[in-house]
This record gives sequence, C-alpha cells and structure tokens, in this order.
Amino acid sequence: MTGLPKTAEELALMETARRVLPGGTFGNFPADIVIRSGKGGHVWDVSGNEYVDFLLGSGPMFIGHCHPRVDAAVIEQIGRGTTFFANNEHGIRLAEAIVEAVPCAEQVRFLSSGTEADLYAMRLARAYRGRPKIVKFEGGYHGMSDWALMSLAPKRLANFPAPVPDSPGIPDALRHEVLVAPFNDAEAAVRLIEAHQEEIGGVIMEPLQRLIPPKPGFLQAVREVTARLSIPLIFDEVVTGFRFAYGGAQELYGVTPDICTLGKIAGGGFPLAAVAGKAEIMALFDRAAAGEERFLMQIGTLSGNPVAAVAGLATLAVLREPGTYEAVFATGRALMEGLSRLIAEAGIPAQCLGEPVLFDVVYAEGEMRDYRALLRQDTAMQRHVNAVLRAHGILKGDSKYYLSTAHTAEDVARTLEAFRAALATLPASRSAA
Repeated sequence: MTGLPKTAEELALMETARRVLPGGTFGNFPADIVIRSGKGGHVWDVSGNEYVDFLLGSGPMFIGHCHPRVDAAVIEQIGRGTTFFANNEHGIRLAEAIVEAVPCAEQVRFLSSGTEADLYAMRLARAYRGRPKIVKFEGGYHGMSDWALMSLAPKRLANFPAPVPDSPGIPDALRHEVLVAPFNDAEAAVRLIEAHQEEIGGVIMEPLQRLIPPKPGFLQAVREVTARLSIPLIFDEVVTGFRFAYGGAQELYGVTPDICTLGKIAGGGFPLAAVAGKAEIMALFDRAAAGEERFLMQIGTLSGNPVAAVAGLATLAVLREPGTYEAVFATGRALMEGLSRLIAEAGIPAQCLGEPVLFDVVYAEGEMRDYRALLRQDTAMQRHVNAVLRAHGILKGDSKYYLSTAHTAEDVARTLEAFRAALATLPASRSAA
C-alpha cells in the first residue's frame, strides 16, 4: 500500500529514532510517522502531510491543538515560572474546579500521569480499608503498574477470578493480590465481591471499558455491593473524565464512585493527572489527619505543575461554554452513523462500538459485552483499514476515534470518503456478509 510521501528530513529522523529509541518509537505509536505540528483537529508530519487527527495525543486534546485560550494561558505562566514544588495558585484553582465538576470529588491529589493516578488510587483504597486485594475487570486498562498489568490483554484465558500477568517482570506473588471479574456480568461481579469481601481493599473499573459501554444496571450493581460492604469503588476516568460530560462518565451514567482518577483533558495536553474522592478517604494523604500509622506518603516533583494547571483551567473554561458537549456529541454521532451506513452498504461483519466522543469500528458481529467478545474481531481487517485511512490522511490509533470540539462536518465527510476507499480495497470474500 502506498502511503503519503516522505521527505528526506522525515526519513532521516525515522532512521535516527531507530538508532536511539527501542523499536524506533516512544513506545506509543508506530515509527512510520513523525509529527511536527497540530492546529485544531488536524496535525502535520515533518514531510508536510496533513491529517485529520482522531488520535488527539491519545485523547487529551479534546478542544483541539493550539487552542488560543490554552496557548495564551501557558505562555503567560511560562514567563512567571514553570515549576515550584510548593503549592501554586493555579494548581489550587484547578483542584477547586475538579471538586465543583466531578460528583465524587471532595478533595484532589495531583500527579503527573494516569498510571501514577491509578497506582495511587489502588494503594489508597487498600490503605483505607486495610485489606490487600484489588478487584479489576478483564480487559480493563489502568496504566502500566504491576497491579494494572494483570489481565489487561491476557494471551491466554484463565478461569475467573485468577489474573494473568500481561508483562514479564511482574512478581509472581502479585497473582494472589488481584481478583479478575468479567465486565458487564453483574451477577458474577457481585458474587466475587461478596465471596472475597474480607480480603478486598478496593474495586477499580473503567465505567466504559476501552470501547465497551456498560449494560443497563451493571455499574449500579457494582456500586450497590461495594457500598453495602464498605469497599471503596474506583472509577478510572483518565479517559472519560471531562469527555463524556463535564462531570465525566459518573455524570453521564448516573453512578458515583468513592474515588476516581483523572488525566488527559484535565491537564489540557500537559503532564497532569489526579486522584479525587471522598474527603474521609483522601485524608490518608494528610499526615496530621491520618496519623503516622495510616499516613499514605505521595510525593511528585511535578505534581500540580503550574503550566499544566493553567492549561487545564483554560480547557475546562472552554468546556463550560453552553452547547460545547452537545456540539461534539453531534459531530461524533454523525461520524458513527456515516461509518455504520458504509459498513451496511459494504456488507462487512463490523459495527461501531463506544460513545460518540470515543468509539471505533469493531470488525465482528454479535454483542460486544466484554473482553472475550472482542477477541472475535478480525484484527487483520482492522489493521488494513487503519493503514488505508492513514494513507488518505486520517490519523487514528489502533482501536479508537477520539473526537474533539475542533472537528468539523468537513472532517467527518473527508473521513467517510477515506473509509469508503478503505472498504473498497477489501477482498470480496472478506467483505461478504
């Protein structure tokens, strides 16, 4: 397949990357593109090729690249200092904005990445309850810590609740500290939590697991059993926070956890994440309130960084403008409906899965209720279509379209034309119903 043309400059950078970076990448995205700039809903590579950007830096650029209000706030703050380690006014104001927006948030502790936030949220829950085990759901992504890399994408399937390590280097002893449940199976989740209630420190889950929406009543059932047994419930909202609604997925789905984690949008494109939750639980981060025995130490050089904080504050101010969420959801629905129409016309076994601001095409038929159902999809077809989209100037991740407030009807139309072209390249035997 012929991609977009590459200049000597970009090819040389790719060669340098192969020499100095493992696999030639930062570990995030394929090595065959080097991005130079972004504006609104588009990015440009070093060769000057323009792409409609549905990658959005893996999600944080929800109001688009180089938004003038974010840029102005950041430039002003850089002239005043880039980091202090001590409290700064903008970090305090951002914490206040999060508390006002997010249903479960009574207090906030800042960190620099979603991985850190999820790691500390799990540690916080275990410390608060004084129990060692964490319950997670098979296929759920909670960062790159040892605890999180249990049954994220297991290469072999195990009987629940046994976890499967996703990476070498994870201590074998951790197998005994993580319990795994199937997503969207309320009966199984409740049964597992009740059976192990004396060992469980907390339950962590993505309210929308990767692309899979919760079935009606599922989140409510997990919330009910954890509340009844006084087990902290953690919603990982690093992706969904401020994306699904101003109050996140917990606002959209109407279920409030005890703790949540935030990132991506909250930092406006800069390294910032947060743990937020009930004051009684968050008090463990306060030595004076918790006491020496229960105090949970957490230190981060860049936690609450003022540049990231002003970017986050400027982003949230844009999102509070009337009609913002209605508009981006409408754009996402138009793209989902257009893709679904083209899928039906081509007669391929595929479907759109997710919410209008975060979804993808899954190349499989039938109900997609959990990780094991997703294993049915034709990943070769998915890779092929994504490659053709890239060759037509549509940039997306392996398994997501991230929508932004900067995407336009013209971007939707261009994407649909590229998708139509991609489907036309599929062999007839693969595109038959």
